[in-house]
Amino acid sequence: MKKRLGNLSLDSLTSDLTKEQRKQLCGLLGNVELTLLYKASVHGYRASAFHQRCDHQGPTLLVAYNRSGYIFGGYTSVDYTQSYHNITDESAFLFSFQGVQRSNTLCIKINSGHTARYDDAGGPNFGDQLYFCYNDQPVVYNQSVNAFSSGSFSFSSATPVVYNQGGAAFTVNAATLYGNDTQLTECEVYKVEQKKDPQISAKVKPWRNVQWTAKRRDELMKMIRNYKPMMTSVNQIRILMIGPVGAGKSSFFNSINSIFMGRITSKAMSGSAGTSLTTQFRTYPVKDGREGKPLPFVLCDTMGLEEQSGAGLDIEDISNILQGHVPDRYKFNPTSSFQPDEQKASKPASLQEKIHCVVYVIDATKISLMSDKLEEKLAAIRRKVNSLGIPQMVLMAKVDEACPDVEEDLQNVYITSYIKTKVQEVSSRLGVPVSCVLPVKNYSQELELELNCDVLLLTALQQMLNFADDYLDDVDPV
Repeated sequence: MKKRLGNLSLDSLTSDLTKEQRKQLCGLLGNVELTLLYKASVHGYRASAFHQRCDHQGPTLLVAYNRSGYIFGGYTSVDYTQSYHNITDESAFLFSFQGVQRSNTLCIKINSGHTARYDDAGGPNFGDQLYFCYNDQPVVYNQSVNAFSSGSFSFSSATPVVYNQGGAAFTVNAATLYGNDTQLTECEVYKVEQKKDPQISAKVKPWRNVQWTAKRRDELMKMIRNYKPMMTSVNQIRILMIGPVGAGKSSFFNSINSIFMGRITSKAMSGSAGTSLTTQFRTYPVKDGREGKPLPFVLCDTMGLEEQSGAGLDIEDISNILQGHVPDRYKFNPTSSFQPDEQKASKPASLQEKIHCVVYVIDATKISLMSDKLEEKLAAIRRKVNSLGIPQMVLMAKVDEACPDVEEDLQNVYITSYIKTKVQEVSSRLGVPVSCVLPVKNYSQELELELNCDVLLLTALQQMLNFADDYLDDVDPV
């Protein structure tokens, strides 16, 4: 039976989003389904029409279209109830499709979730700052001519208008968000529902086999403790972690360190920030317990990659790291690459100083949002790594945040078809085999170690050591 809203069947509503744009938006939201609730050109731009169709519907996504072809909007995880209160919503964000084809998505996270929006009888709003359908007029109205430079936005009564008051909930350049075009042509609101993967309820065979047992965790820890590099001139494998800002490179080291320390640790700086928290090249050995001996590997952490030039880790810096020229604690300079001194540059580094395996760390929640520039940067790095014959693999971090089935139970990671699709997408975008993409969950907010988390992390580390062996086996001993 078809759902009906008033006198209109939901099935008769047609979304203006393209298939690719819908995919991009779902990439922001995870494994979700979008159902079109409200379409201004059909239902009218009255706030009452919006509330009639969108109140008490749970999380919603608003998509607006303007005369200049901009497609932009926002997401709120808290439903509309006309409570006349400020709404706290740490998950709220704004977005805008960028580029000539409107295919790249700009995502603007909230600065303070305490004022994500104001829940009144007007239209939906974000930050109680920028309103659509203001004063029932089909225009975007800015209270101040200078308000274009910053602020967040919301959607208010009757017609497709944006009202920009400026404020701190979101930091936005209005020219970037919607091109300063005050004429809107459409507003749509979608219900956002998490999809339950049928593979889970059907208990299908996992697409990768993992033993989720304490015995398997102990076996992996023993193998790693007893590992010896294939060449006697190398006593510790050096693993280089590369990835975008906030992907989880430093968190991976902290997680591995936690497992062998037997408690949650936080030695490397990690967290979420607009720019990289790691500013130095760091080599992190891991001890087997507090008083234990160093384990046979070193995790090398780098500054995060950023898409714009002159920011983040420079490709030339990576080249020098790979070849063993960059010392521990070297402070990166995004505007100038590392220059080894003449004496060191004249002779090659020893095999012990070089990198033996490269690991790209990618945030599973942002795979679909990876920009062309960042993808090009990663491709350039891969070409350099390939030229040196160094094996490469990918850690797909934050799988629990990307998929509610995995958040509910980490053992679902190799059952759910959604994570399998993401693994295949990473493989295609980065040009690595599917077998070289490993989903993991780093420790981030936990206070105690968890068996399933340990098994995934240790399995990934064991694979890194196997890849390093392949590299050393192929090195000319002369």
